[in-house]
Amino acid sequence: MSFGQGGPSGGPGGGGTPDWAALAERSEARTRRRRLMTAGGAVLATVAIGAIVTTAVVTTDGGGSGADRGASRLPSPADLPEDTAEPEPSFSPVAPPLPPDPKDYISSAAKDRAPITVDGFFPGGKLTTGDRVHLKGATNRTTDCASGTQGALGAVLTDNGCEQLIRATYRRDGVAVTVGVAVFATEARAKRTVDQVSGGLASLSGEGVTTFCRGGTVCRRTTNSYGRYAYFTVGGFLDGRRVTTADKDVFAVGDDLTNFTFHQIHRRGLTQASEAAADPNGG
Repeated sequence: MSFGQGGPSGGPGGGGTPDWAALAERSEARTRRRRLMTAGGAVLATVAIGAIVTTAVVTTDGGGSGADRGASRLPSPADLPEDTAEPEPSFSPVAPPLPPDPKDYISSAAKDRAPITVDGFFPGGKLTTGDRVHLKGATNRTTDCASGTQGALGAVLTDNGCEQLIRATYRRDGVAVTVGVAVFATEARAKRTVDQVSGGLASLSGEGVTTFCRGGTVCRRTTNSYGRYAYFTVGGFLDGRRVTTADKDVFAVGDDLTNFTFHQIHRRGLTQASEAAADPNGG
């Protein structure tokens, strides 16, 4: 049985002599490849190290030239401003004085020095409140406070030291109301008068107003105080009819006059307080 030609020389199952020249060439080729790979690796490592060193130099070196030097240079402490804090606002340790209280100037005769007159409390010839017009009639000012009262009110005013009493009458649509302002030295005296009130104000006729609220006729009366002033009203019908709680016209005229008198007293204090604020050394 024939198996044909044998394998390569020196191969398994061969019986010939080895080709030493071929083996030597293959060994030399393998050596050259190892040398080239070793040299290439060294070159790559050198390039990588060089890149790292170059990057570090570019980042930290301020001694370059041209645009690169200005762009990559970090500021030194000398380049930073010494004080970056903004100035803080300053405040005066002294608080500004509070504006004067108008009520202080109408609470005692010591500070309430403005002249006291009829026109100061009841100016003009009429009082207009919204669409209601009240015509002013007779007025009166007296230092004999009891003479302008009815019943026990005169004694109450006198006992508390009433200095003067100012009255004025207003009329509208058959209704008449007399309002009176009693002046005292202090606020305490005015308040005590209101607490002790009895009787009432005497109506004031004349200047187109006939006698009203006299002879026991039922009328509406009010009493109040503000500062060193006590103020009163008495109101009713000019034809002598008695007033009931259903007579809104009488209540409306009386309320208008009461509110107006309060504001006139307050305005008196406001005027004097404003003058004091404008001239604090004026006394």
